[in-house]
Amino acid sequence: MTTAMTTPTAPVPCLVTRPFALACGAALANLTAFYLPLSVVPARAVAARAPDGAAGLVTAALMLGGVLAECVAPRLMARFGDRAVLAAGLLLLGGAALLLVPAVDVVSAVLVCGLRGVGFGFAVVVTGALVARHVPAARRGEGLAVAGVVACVPAVAALPAGVWLAAACGADVVFVVAAVVALAGALAPLALVARAGDSATAVGSAGSEAAAAGSGLVAVARTPVQRRTAVLFAATTVAAGIVVAYLPLAATGPAVAIGLFVQALAVTAGRYGAGRWGDRHGHARLVAPGLVACGLGMLLLLGVGQPALLLAAMAVFGTGFGVAQSATYAVMVERAPAGGDGAVSALWNLAYDLGYGVGPLAFAAVVGASGYPAAFALTGLVVLAGLRAARRVG
Repeated sequence: MTTAMTTPTAPVPCLVTRPFALACGAALANLTAFYLPLSVVPARAVAARAPDGAAGLVTAALMLGGVLAECVAPRLMARFGDRAVLAAGLLLLGGAALLLVPAVDVVSAVLVCGLRGVGFGFAVVVTGALVARHVPAARRGEGLAVAGVVACVPAVAALPAGVWLAAACGADVVFVVAAVVALAGALAPLALVARAGDSATAVGSAGSEAAAAGSGLVAVARTPVQRRTAVLFAATTVAAGIVVAYLPLAATGPAVAIGLFVQALAVTAGRYGAGRWGDRHGHARLVAPGLVACGLGMLLLLGVGQPALLLAAMAVFGTGFGVAQSATYAVMVERAPAGGDGAVSALWNLAYDLGYGVGPLAFAAVVGASGYPAAFALTGLVVLAGLRAARRVG
């Protein structure tokens, strides 16, 4: 009588642990408090008869503050710890919203929005690092994708909710609600960091300065694979910023709103699907397909005036952008140095924000001479030009 030998199967690690859920909750609070007043502040500036361009100025100050904060957040995390930086970020984001409740002039609104941007930048880097730190390595892609899906909710829900709440109850109510959400969100990450350990003490006092230098933003950005991956991701965010800013100007009718909604759904599906697939077959193998789909989606906008082609373009582009988000962040986290999760989070978010901002500016310089269809197609070719570099990521 023979006995069949079976190979024990390794247990699948749990994805939604308490620390992971708390990190996602902190990210959700941060993004909700960011998006709720996003369209309300410029509208109030316009209603107060501010000078031309004031609406754009307050938004620019918000984004500039975020970019500056993302540049310095990793070093502050190494010096003062995740808890202090995250608390400072949420306090700035929520507390500055309360400063908007009294009537303020344009200069004050710009300064307050700059403070909100700094708070948002600190919090988004820390929460991104905490999510990456508490995801099981075997399910890294899926976990980062789940966190990405959570991050999509405020953009879809909180942004229009802020506009509706301002119309129904007044802008001051929006600012108060945003402040409450941000300050309440501080409770979850503070509990998480207190239990899991702070990045400032994780290395040990003797080696903390060396570790900070070796895993800081500049050091990580100098690593070829990290820099290359961030630039490739920025190419896709350039296209994403162009789509959001110019699609409503390039086409008319219900197809535009439906197309943007299709894109949002496709991004979510692409990000989650890529995370699961990448865990099994390798995330680096998805960077090039993500670029291809983004580029082809932009090329399909040659038919932007035809509703069927517009919807197809948004489905293809959105899927590619979701895949690119998942694959690039997973690759950067996988290849980060010890203690470099904060720097990787900062670099990835910088690529996102800078690409999103630079794209519409560059597009404006081209579209006047070429028209929308040709300018969209040119954007697609620029994205596809990164394919050679994408092959080197693997």
